[in-house]
Amino acid sequence: MTPVRILLVDDFCAWRRCVSTILQTNWECEIVGEASDGVEAVQKCAELRPDLILLDIDLPRLNGIEAARRICAIVPDSAILFISGNQCPTVVREALGTSGSARGYVVKCDAASDLLPALEAVMKNQLFVSSTIARSCYRPQQPPLT
Repeated sequence: MTPVRILLVDDFCAWRRCVSTILQTNWECEIVGEASDGVEAVQKCAELRPDLILLDIDLPRLNGIEAARRICAIVPDSAILFISGNQCPTVVREALGTSGSARGYVVKCDAASDLLPALEAVMKNQLFVSSTIARSCYRPQQPPLT
């Protein structure tokens, strides 16, 4: 089986390192690149054409939601999994509504328990919403897989 090619996008380097370690230890993947802001994320997606983008919402220069819109226009076959500290239901809905490529939303505080199940769901083209959001504030049309 070919490893999933992943681009990590977050402005906090230590967080990217942590996620990278979790992924490379527990999941068959290849981290093909990293970006620290939305503009760089769009550029790296065009260059690297990853299978999956792990994308923060609160990014400098271009927020994650607008970056996702641009990314979907460039690499429509790449899946997007948002990973953010932002738990606002409006933000979650907007993020997941950016395109069909936006398939999941994990709250950073749930990453230890939700990241790997989210990756599995997203790569099967299924919606995944973090357990905190599913319990408290987000009611998607399709039930979340948690």
